[in-house]
Amino acid sequence: MAITLKVEKRDARTSVDALREAGKFPAVFYGKKEESTPIVISYADFVKAWKEAGESTVITLSGPGIDVESLIQDVDLHPVTGRAIHADFYVFEKGKKIEVSVPLEFVGVAPAVKDLGGMLVKVLHELEIKALPKDLPHRIAVDISSLVDFKSVIHARDIALPTGVELAISGDDIVASVYEPKEEVEQVSAPVDLSSIEVEKKGKEAKEGEAADGDAPKEEKK
Repeated sequence: MAITLKVEKRDARTSVDALREAGKFPAVFYGKKEESTPIVISYADFVKAWKEAGESTVITLSGPGIDVESLIQDVDLHPVTGRAIHADFYVFEKGKKIEVSVPLEFVGVAPAVKDLGGMLVKVLHELEIKALPKDLPHRIAVDISSLVDFKSVIHARDIALPTGVELAISGDDIVASVYEPKEEVEQVSAPVDLSSIEVEKKGKEAKEGEAADGDAPKEEKK
C-alpha cells in the first residue's frame, strides 16, 4: 500500500486557528537523522491517509524541499470533539528494521466457543513486530480455529507472520484463549419451622395463664 501526502513547510507566522479555518492540518516530522520540521497538510487528506495507514504503513511526505518516508507516530485528538488536531510523523532510516505495533484481526471459528459455549478472550489486540518499512503489514490475522477446548491458548509464536516480519515480544506471550463459564450455584436458605414458633408462643401464653389461675382466692368476708 503506497500512500503519499502532499505537504508544505509551516509558516510560523500563521496561527493554528487560521490553518484550521483554511482546512489545513498542523503536523511535524522528525527522525534520528532528520531534524524536526513543522508542516501543514490538507485535513481531509490526512484523515483519509490515517484511516488507511494507521500507524504501521509507510507514508511518503512530499512537497517543496520535502521527500521523506515516514510512519504516523502520534495523533493528538480534541478532548471534546475527538477531532484530530495535530500529528507527529517519524522518519525512519532506510535499510533498517523498525519496531511497530500492528493491529490483530481474529479470523476463523473456535470450536471451544461454538461447540462448548466458551467465551473468546482476546489478550492482545496489537502485536509488536520488527520489519523493514517495505515489509510492514497493515494488520496481522490470527486463526482461532486451534482453540478446541478450554485448555487451548494461542501464543505469539503461533501466529503466522508475513515474510520479513519478526516478533518484537516474547513468543510465550498469550494472544488469545477461551474462558469457560462457571455455573452459579444458587444458595437456598434453610426453611423456617413455623410450627415450632407457634408451639413456643402457645406455651408462653399457657404459662402466663397458669400463673394467673394460680393466684390464691381471696377469703369472703363473713
